[in-house]
Amino acid sequence: MECNKEEGIKAKEIAEKKFMANDIMGAKKFALKAQTLYPSLEGISKMISTLDIYISAENKISGVVDWYGILGVDPQADDETIRKQYRKLALMLHPDKNKSIGADDAFKLILDAWNLLSNKAQRLAYDKERNKAKMSQKVPNNTNEASPSSSSAAATTTTNPPENTTGAGHRHHSSNPSTFWTVCHWCKIENEYFRCYVDCNMLCSNCYQQFLAVETVEHM
Repeated sequence: MECNKEEGIKAKEIAEKKFMANDIMGAKKFALKAQTLYPSLEGISKMISTLDIYISAENKISGVVDWYGILGVDPQADDETIRKQYRKLALMLHPDKNKSIGADDAFKLILDAWNLLSNKAQRLAYDKERNKAKMSQKVPNNTNEASPSSSSAAATTTTNPPENTTGAGHRHHSSNPSTFWTVCHWCKIENEYFRCYVDCNMLCSNCYQQFLAVETVEHM
């Protein structure tokens, strides 16, 4: 296991370099590799959680920041659910407890999300802006030829993610009306997301590429 530990440390160091180069998805890839090589590597799980916040922040809806995605809550979530999720992330990401690279700004992002979503008037105004952005988002005629966004992010997914998605892989029948299934046009893997992300640019949890999440017909 010691050889794995050394490899894990190297992968973590590469992840930090990728982050400094603003390659967030590259950083996430190597952080996950480090965790796989040596699960007990100090700070690796917190590093992954930190990177997930950055990924969610870049996963915008027609240029509008997805504050729900940053906190990892459904847009229909009630005030108490949002409060609990914020407290959970705040404890995990507070710079006093999380020494991962980028933790300071990740904490500021969830604080900004909480400040907005906990204010009823601001949340209402934001919901209108967000819904307008979703309506204005254009859907390509051929999703297989859709190009990824110019954003530097490329998901959400789910490993320690903000819970924007419930996973990727073979589809199972689900009666949950709040989610939908879509296929990544890069790797052809199916992903399940909250329904509020229909026709949004999402990040595949398998190949980490960004794609347009067009709803597909569910198997029975």
